[in-house]
Amino acid sequence: MRKIIFFTALTSFLIIGTAYAKAQKSTDDKIRKVLYFNPEVEPDIEEIKEPTNYAFFNAVSENLSGYHRNKMLKTETQIPFDSIDKQTISDYCMNNDADFAVVPKVKYFKVGLGKYVFSNQVVVSMKLYDAEGNFITESDYDTYRKNMRLLGSAENSIKIGTNGAIKDILKSLKKIKPSEETGF
Repeated sequence: MRKIIFFTALTSFLIIGTAYAKAQKSTDDKIRKVLYFNPEVEPDIEEIKEPTNYAFFNAVSENLSGYHRNKMLKTETQIPFDSIDKQTISDYCMNNDADFAVVPKVKYFKVGLGKYVFSNQVVVSMKLYDAEGNFITESDYDTYRKNMRLLGSAENSIKIGTNGAIKDILKSLKKIKPSEETGF
């Protein structure tokens, strides 16, 4: 009789423990896929687009390397920052199996009287959308106002601005959904 009670108790503890572990694992371990579009570069000059894209995606990949539950997806498509179509975002997310989409913009400061004289200061703006194309939040980071950077390369300013914009998005997401641990 003791063996039957011991066996029943042991079996019930194992079943309850297994069910509890499965319930926690399904919500916490989901890998989120975030789709990043090429940033819209202002002013629209072809020579600065490729280095800007390179610096932007380097900063995003460095920033997301700390978050193990998130995966960065990159598309070579550029979407206009100010006129975003909900259906386009939804289609890209569905085709790339993404949970979120980020539409970025990098604006260089123009300094001087010449047409092509730029400062190394940038404003990095991002809009976050869910997979259905619904707007979630927006963030921008001005490297001059926030960091008071006067010297340094434009590449470093883009990295600092991208990191700052991603951190601002995370802060606003925590305010919107305080019950969930959010990070990407």
